[in-house]
Amino acid sequence: MKKIAVLGSTGSIGTQTLEIVRANGDIRVESVAAGSNIDLLEKQIREFRPRIAAVWNEEKAKELSVRVADTRTRVLSGKEGIIAAATVEKADTVVTGIVGMIGIEPTIAAIRCGKDIALANKETLVCAGHIIMPLAKERGVRILPVDSEHSAIFQSLRGNKKNRIAKILLTASGGPFRNYTAAKLKKVTLEDALKHPNWSMGKKVTIDSSTMVNKGLEVMEAHWLFNVDYKDIQVVIQPQSIIHSMVEYEDGAVIAQLGVPDMKLPIQYALYYPKRRFLGGGRLDFAAMKSIEIAAPDMKKFPGLKLAYEAGKTGGSMPTVFNAANEAAVRAFLEKKIGWGDIAKMIASSMEQHEKVGILSDPQVEDILAIRKNTETWLAERFKI
Repeated sequence: MKKIAVLGSTGSIGTQTLEIVRANGDIRVESVAAGSNIDLLEKQIREFRPRIAAVWNEEKAKELSVRVADTRTRVLSGKEGIIAAATVEKADTVVTGIVGMIGIEPTIAAIRCGKDIALANKETLVCAGHIIMPLAKERGVRILPVDSEHSAIFQSLRGNKKNRIAKILLTASGGPFRNYTAAKLKKVTLEDALKHPNWSMGKKVTIDSSTMVNKGLEVMEAHWLFNVDYKDIQVVIQPQSIIHSMVEYEDGAVIAQLGVPDMKLPIQYALYYPKRRFLGGGRLDFAAMKSIEIAAPDMKKFPGLKLAYEAGKTGGSMPTVFNAANEAAVRAFLEKKIGWGDIAKMIASSMEQHEKVGILSDPQVEDILAIRKNTETWLAERFKI
């Protein structure tokens, strides 16, 4: 029986992971971790009986502890609690569905304990890929991508280990504003941005998709996961989300992974890799498919994607600044303190400021966390948020 830890168990990735556990019946959930949704977490504890449940919010953890006092689950809190959930003794795989830079330290701790990582937390590699990938190699740990695009690349690479990659074609839906004019983009609302045409995701990731920052983060993630230079990672718009990503080899052959937009497929593939299991749900009907649309992204309308390439190519501590600025900007947008277009402006301003202060070439975890805090503080003062 496979044994897993689920970080971010009440979020989109976490709940779908538990759906797979429920459907298959041969996976044991050793631990769960969440931010503050203790109502759902209590239900998960009673259904899956994990050894550890961690809650980021300390007060919520105390409340949950009282609620589940009749169970054998130990309730922990804060960063230490999340790390304990990630390193729980019997788990062999950790699903990192937690959102944001708080996922970095638990992931590193899990790798040091020799656990495979089913990676859904982009920020881990964006900010600390230079730490994570060598550490995983040293400890003999597998990093199994859960993002649909990176899973598609991972699947397209199967059986081609000795063949040279010419290019990675990273697909994007284009989000809800793909066809908006520049003038119309100035008027978009929070409600508009939260209406993704294809995928059901958490609020933060949905906003990132609307700005195409999400794709920028995925570009940086792909760079680390597949050891491919940024010039060889091309983003293409595929509005139907049927082609999940492609790999072009040096002979010109392009191998793609296609399917309906369903996150359970890449999650299940990571959990059972290299085996495939039956998965219920929709199937592509090629006979009914009239066309598959492909287009180039408009980086003038979506400057967040261009800024991501710049941050990735600059390297060092700049990707951390890019990510920290985006997290702060998205929070402000969700709280309706800034406009949609201000997100990219805040990222650009933060990167310019960081270049003036000085870029660290090899930031360690403590540097990454300090840079995040400094970026958030500077943005709060500069933009009055």
